[in-house]
Amino acid sequence: MTDRHTPSASGTSPAYRGVVLAMLLLVYTFNFLDRQILGILAGPIKAELGLSDTQLGALGGIAFALLYSTLAIPLALLADRTSRTWVITVSLAIWSGFTALCGIATSFTQMFLFRIGVGVGEAGGVAPSYAVISDYFPAHQRARALSIYSLGIPLGSAGGVLLGGYIAQAVEWRTAFIAVGIMGILIAPVFRLVVREPARPSQARDAVPVSAVFGILAAKRSFWLLALGAACSSMCGYGIAFWLPSLLMRSFGLDLIGAGQFLGGILLIGGVAGVLLGGWLGDRLGGQDKAYYAWVPAVSYVVGMPLFVVGVLSDSVTAAFALFLIPQALVYVWLGPVLTAVQHLVPAHMRASAAASFLLINNLVGLGLGSWSVGALSDALTPTYGVEALRYAIVAALGFYLAAGLFMALAGRALRKDWVAA
Repeated sequence: MTDRHTPSASGTSPAYRGVVLAMLLLVYTFNFLDRQILGILAGPIKAELGLSDTQLGALGGIAFALLYSTLAIPLALLADRTSRTWVITVSLAIWSGFTALCGIATSFTQMFLFRIGVGVGEAGGVAPSYAVISDYFPAHQRARALSIYSLGIPLGSAGGVLLGGYIAQAVEWRTAFIAVGIMGILIAPVFRLVVREPARPSQARDAVPVSAVFGILAAKRSFWLLALGAACSSMCGYGIAFWLPSLLMRSFGLDLIGAGQFLGGILLIGGVAGVLLGGWLGDRLGGQDKAYYAWVPAVSYVVGMPLFVVGVLSDSVTAAFALFLIPQALVYVWLGPVLTAVQHLVPAHMRASAAASFLLINNLVGLGLGSWSVGALSDALTPTYGVEALRYAIVAALGFYLAAGLFMALAGRALRKDWVAA
């Protein structure tokens, strides 16, 4: 499947590299659209299927993360040895198909199994994309390129809540899953036709055991600190993204469309600004001192967390929206700098596998436990706080942003020693 005659990144035009990045961004947008649409639809799904908050949290976290995290490593190894673009294409078709199947689920068990299927497909999308970007873009542009790619997170998350909310309100929640899934299936062949496989070093053709890749990473203190910091951040990020629509409907009195507009707004304004700011700061400051690839996110987490708490505890929708904008930007700053740093902890031909190893820790902890832990805590607090239990569960979870800041602060100095030049 490998395209052996594809020109190297240095032989491609800036215009074509822009097209590649745009196509990868489109696929990543659907990755998060399919992943996060469940959050805005949680209310009607809970009512129709008779689910608890703990079960809803499991659908948003454990069901998806179970195989998404573990299969990412073998699929990344396959991508490193064969064709990264083919792996991305097939993965997009699979996760989109299972998203459509979520629209026909009639029980918690069926929905759980279909969400596992979504995770299986998405396991092959992200790590190979990081590697493709690193192959196409020179080192001094990678943080910005990875940040542009990472715009798929706020764009896809916002698209999921906006599109899902409108379709569910106008028709029903099942139609939202089916429509989004079909759109992803249609994009898959277009992506494969447009994006060429970048040439890689000759050693990329050699089989690299996963133990060798992980052995290199495991010996580096910076890898563990970056991965644990990102995991703590993701526990908050995924937990808030999943449960905020329900909080807005339960505690602020918004309907599906209103909740979608609120969350979509802070994601599009704050999220996009934060991702781009992180990429710019990573390339600018990281070029002077590699430690800044971790220190920039550390400062962002510590500054953003208190503003989130005040916003969650606010009684005003308008005040909450204003208070959420700045921290929503700050907690997305990490993407460009940290993802760039992980790509530089191993030789170039191991990049997809290194990204998958990082994502394994990040997603098992952050994605797997984020929405579930908030839902379980909400159920536990309900006898005491009633309808406001979810509000206090989210406030408690926000403490993980401080832990993320600590891990990133400690990772800075280790990066100077562990960095592998291109």
